[in-house]
Amino acid sequence: MDQAGTLRSIVKKRGGPGSSENKSMDIKGELPGNEGNSPVQVIAVTSGKGGVGKTNVVANLGYALTRLNKRVLVLDADVGLANMDVILGLSPKYNLQHVLNGEKTISDVIISGPGGMKILPASSGVQELSDLSKAQKLCLLSELNSLYDETDVLLIDTSAGISSNVMYFNMAAQEILIVVSPEPTSITDAYAMMKVLFLKHSENHFRLLVNSARNAEEAREVFNNLSLVGQKFLNLSIDYWGYIMQDDHVAKAVRQQKALVERYPNSPASRCFSDLAKIVCENRPNTSSRGNISFFWEQIIENSDALPLEVSKI
Repeated sequence: MDQAGTLRSIVKKRGGPGSSENKSMDIKGELPGNEGNSPVQVIAVTSGKGGVGKTNVVANLGYALTRLNKRVLVLDADVGLANMDVILGLSPKYNLQHVLNGEKTISDVIISGPGGMKILPASSGVQELSDLSKAQKLCLLSELNSLYDETDVLLIDTSAGISSNVMYFNMAAQEILIVVSPEPTSITDAYAMMKVLFLKHSENHFRLLVNSARNAEEAREVFNNLSLVGQKFLNLSIDYWGYIMQDDHVAKAVRQQKALVERYPNSPASRCFSDLAKIVCENRPNTSSRGNISFFWEQIIENSDALPLEVSKI
C-alpha cells in the first residue's frame, strides 16, 4: 500500500468515544532553572490546516511559560491574518512594518501580554523585508538581536498551510511544533506539511501536539498514526509533545479575550498547557543545529531576497 493509502486507512480506523480520562501527560524530572546564559529557544508553531487552534496554543503556551519564570517573546507571523492581539484582548498600534519604514523602534512596537510575555506584531511587514537596503537590514538586525538578553523562549505563530512564508519561518526556527487535531483532514494536512518540509528543505525532525483531544488515548493514537506513516515513507523523526484536552473553557476564554491558563487555571486544558510548558523547558535547545535567536533574525532579514516561491501541495 502507498503512503496516501496507508494514511487514509489509518484515519478511517479512528473513531469511537474511547476513555473519558481527563488526565494530562505526567511529566517527570526536575524543571531546569532559568540560567542567565542559556540559549534562547526558537520554536515555530505551525499547522497543516487552519482551524486547529494554533494561535490559541501559542498564546496559552506563552503564558504558561511565564508562570515557570521564562521570559517569552511571541512573533505574530501569521501574515495578513494576525489575530494574537484579538485572542488576548490587546490593541497594538504598530507592527514590524513601522520598524522597517524607520518610523518606530522595536521597543515601540513590542506590546506586553498576560504574564508579562512580549508580543511582536509582524503583520504584513514581513513581505517588505526584501526591499530593505543592506544598511537598513543591519540596523534592523541590531535592534532585533538586542532582544537576545531579554528572551528565554521565542514562539513564532506562523500562518497555516504550506505557503512560502510558512516554510520560511519554519526553516529559520530551531524547532518546529506541528499542531494537529484528531480530524482526518487535519491529520492528512499535517503529514503534507511535514512532507513538503522534508522534500523541499530536508527537514526530518518535528514535534507534534494534538489539540482538542477527547482523552490521552485519542491523542496518542493520532501521534502513533502520523509517526508510523512518517517513519515508513520519509524516515521522519517525530517527538510527542503531548495534547490539549477538549475543554469548553477554551471557547469561554476566547470570547472573553483572555488566556485560558490565566482565566481558568484549573481547567483540564490549562493543566495540559502547564504540562506542555514543562516539556518545552526540559527540551534544551540544540545549539549545533539551526542556531538560536540571532540565527533566526539573520535568516529572516539577510536571506529575505531568497524567499522561496510558493510550493504546491505534494
